[in-house]
Amino acid sequence: MHKQLIDIGLTFYLSTYYKSKMSYIEPAPIKDKDNPLESMMQRFDKAVDLLGISEEMYYILKVPRKQVTVGLPVMMDSGKIQTFEGYRVIHSTILGPSKGGIRFDPDVNLDEVRALAAWMTWKCAVVDIPYGGAKGGVACNPREMSSGEIERLMRAYTTALLDVFGPDQDIPAPDMGTGPREMAWLMDEYSKSKGMTIPAVVTGKPLVLGGSLGRTEATGRGVMVSALAGMEKLRINPYRATAAVQGFGNVGSHAALLLRERGVAIHAISDISGAYYNSKGIDVADAVAYREANNGSLEGYTKAEPISGDDLFTLPVDVLVPAAKEDVITRKNVASIQARMIVEGANGPTSAKADDIINEKGIMVVPDILANAGGVTVSYFEWVQNRIGYKWTLERINRRTDRIMKDAFDKVYETSLKYKVSLRIAAYIVAIDKVASTYKYRGGF
Repeated sequence: MHKQLIDIGLTFYLSTYYKSKMSYIEPAPIKDKDNPLESMMQRFDKAVDLLGISEEMYYILKVPRKQVTVGLPVMMDSGKIQTFEGYRVIHSTILGPSKGGIRFDPDVNLDEVRALAAWMTWKCAVVDIPYGGAKGGVACNPREMSSGEIERLMRAYTTALLDVFGPDQDIPAPDMGTGPREMAWLMDEYSKSKGMTIPAVVTGKPLVLGGSLGRTEATGRGVMVSALAGMEKLRINPYRATAAVQGFGNVGSHAALLLRERGVAIHAISDISGAYYNSKGIDVADAVAYREANNGSLEGYTKAEPISGDDLFTLPVDVLVPAAKEDVITRKNVASIQARMIVEGANGPTSAKADDIINEKGIMVVPDILANAGGVTVSYFEWVQNRIGYKWTLERINRRTDRIMKDAFDKVYETSLKYKVSLRIAAYIVAIDKVASTYKYRGGF
């Protein structure tokens, strides 16, 4: 009894003390923007109609399996506590455990995460990987946070979702605002809760913690393979081709480097600081080195002419690679696009309202769920290596990635001819048909 009174008194003292020290900071409000969920569903509906999917199956494929929203109080360096809102959406587990990245960005909201989770389902199905789709996110600005604050946030997010994550349940990965460092913290926090090291719970980890060779450049590599496959169909000689890459982060920079290695002249690149153009071609390796030496920014880059970000989309190039955020190609700028092909390195860079105009202009679009699936392909390879306890060589990973991406492109292209639709709708048809067929064979849940 005496001990109970001491415990109660200590708890009351500590709670009173900390309440006097804490002040809560409201999360930033969600900004207005085009709804990516609406864009995804418009494409989904078209594919479902062409496949003749039943109404029952339509809702099985449409409605997410699980949606989790969590409040994450985090002690900031200032001593104040800021409460962040986090999400994890499990769209499907029909093909296998769900798979999808974690996004740290001020604009993260539930609709965006739901759309990205569905995209992951279709992306995994298109490249024939035994994963379902998921996505996570936290509304925060990591650029304004210290390393310690980001670590505490990631560990809080992991703890809040311990019953969701698991190597056979839901496997997260990096996304915008996160990387190998954050995945290492997630793996560590999850492993602590299980009393053993479990590297297969997350992909995109540092190499020393079970990460895979080839993972860093995997998404950009998939963009390159998709672009070359598309150029072959359009009879564009890579050594005479030109390209503009919007977004010079991990995906865009590697896509630009790999395309340049295969002969394509990169005439324009851009990042948050602006866009840069050189009619004779940009030395991509030099631009990457400059960015790395300049705190991750192209600002002040003098070997290319500064242009507006909007102008990059209208350049007379063969290939346009949007590799930043969603809804950057819309009805407002699509009519001015001169590229013969768009290869979507980002998720959802083209709004559904722009699709009809693109099709009327005869522009080939290699859609996001196909073009940027190289990342999840090598994530799958990482998971496999973690499960068997054996590392593959980079040559084997690249060879298998290239084969999977090329096979997926060919299947989507053939489907587009069969149904007389764009590659985007064809990719949805391939993915939806695979998931629906698997569900029927399994007999439901």
